[in-house]
Amino acid sequence: MRYAIISDVHGNLESLTTVLEKIDELRIDQIVCLGDVVGYNANPNECCTILRNRGIPTILGNHDAVACGIDDPWGFNPVAMTAVMWTREALNEDNLAWLRSLPDALNLGFFVGVHGAPKNRNTYLFSWEDILPHLSFLEEQNCSICMMGHTHSPGIFSTDGVYSVDDDLRFELGEGKCFFINPGSIGQPRDGSPEAAFGLIDTEENVFEQVRVAYPVEAAAKRVVDAGLPPFLAERLFLGR
Repeated sequence: MRYAIISDVHGNLESLTTVLEKIDELRIDQIVCLGDVVGYNANPNECCTILRNRGIPTILGNHDAVACGIDDPWGFNPVAMTAVMWTREALNEDNLAWLRSLPDALNLGFFVGVHGAPKNRNTYLFSWEDILPHLSFLEEQNCSICMMGHTHSPGIFSTDGVYSVDDDLRFELGEGKCFFINPGSIGQPRDGSPEAAFGLIDTEENVFEQVRVAYPVEAAAKRVVDAGLPPFLAERLFLGR
């Protein structure tokens, strides 16, 4: 089975539609979203509605939780707080209810998905040292692979090393190893490339593939500015930061 793993859409309609078109071209069996459907960008309702209508399994992200009123914005910087509170006001009742219904984790058998760290959507996992305390989660889930988002930066972390992820890299997962894999962000990449980042997992070949897709950044940035959101949020889309 082939899975497409998307994360951190953050209300970026242009990126989401472009990525889904690419995934459909690839004839993927199942799409999974690791959360943060909303926040930062200008089209939270449209992004929620697309994922809802397509029945894409989705995890509750930290921005989703604040936007729908489950959490308060503790720890959010001023720009993020402005955007998430704008999002809370913009979301319609159907999408608010959908966000409130999302789980904290999804176990797909071959892998388990979370947003930030297992059991804490607000925690960033940037290094193997960050991940070590969470290895027991894989045992609990009876999985050897955890897919995670939140940092907006692709990476593969394994018990035998940390691997960088280049464009369209196919990485053989091997047997008997544990992996924490971040496919990057489609809505607000932060690894120096403005292209949307997502991942593919082939359970038969036991391979992870990193994919980058160019999308209309100018149109997404214009929507941010037109919505009255902080201009920095538009500017960073061009920089991939």
